[in-house]
Amino acid sequence: MQPDSSDKQVISNVYLSLPDNVVYSVRIQVPEVPQVPEVTEEDLGHLGYLGHLGHLGHLGHLVDNKHTSLKGLWIFNLVLCLFPSLLFNTGFPGPRGRPGAPGSPGPAISCGRDLSDSISQDLETLKNSHAKLELAINYDFVRRVGQKYFVSYKERDSFSRAVEFCSQRNLELALPQNEEENNILTQFFGDDYKTAWINVNNNKAEGNFEADMKKRPLTFTKWGEGQPDRSIQDTGCTMLSENGVWRVTPECFLNAYIICQM
Repeated sequence: MQPDSSDKQVISNVYLSLPDNVVYSVRIQVPEVPQVPEVTEEDLGHLGYLGHLGHLGHLGHLVDNKHTSLKGLWIFNLVLCLFPSLLFNTGFPGPRGRPGAPGSPGPAISCGRDLSDSISQDLETLKNSHAKLELAINYDFVRRVGQKYFVSYKERDSFSRAVEFCSQRNLELALPQNEEENNILTQFFGDDYKTAWINVNNNKAEGNFEADMKKRPLTFTKWGEGQPDRSIQDTGCTMLSENGVWRVTPECFLNAYIICQM
């Protein structure tokens, strides 16, 4: 690295030869300095050592004599700031660091018996779904909601006949478990008849119309205004009407659509 011969010039050309055999020219502006501080032997010794490092190329001659100017030292510092890797990448690797803390556990993976059980359950579910579908396609009207099928021949009869009809086919009378299922059932209605029997216990003493025919508590209801009718003393059968609301009637002999679920 060589500064131009004129110390009075404000603009200087600095040439830097790096280990990749490429010479870089840097044009810099050096501020005027009225006084040059004294440079001691110790200072020159340290700077001379740095200057003679192989990675610094021809920078050494700037500090190998007592006539080093402050301008030269300023250029030396500038080069170290611009190319710090020339000085700091010459050391040896440090000692190996301490082992890090253990990581968090990974996701659990089923294997062995657990995996076999999971596959068996999936196969059983698939078989059941297939069996339901084979049965469902035999009916005139079919609707599916999730894993449940509602089926019907679109026949109309009394409540007792509706329960019997579904039971003989190992099915249950339809009972909506949510708003979606409740709305689906209204799609069975024709132009003239718009009621269907649903699986609410018809014996008031066995749940006060708040359980199904197997005495299981109802988890979803959509009673109309004033329903269920508390004036009914013994037997009352529940119908789903055109607008999707439920009502209890003591006239269980009425004809309404028979809809089963599987």
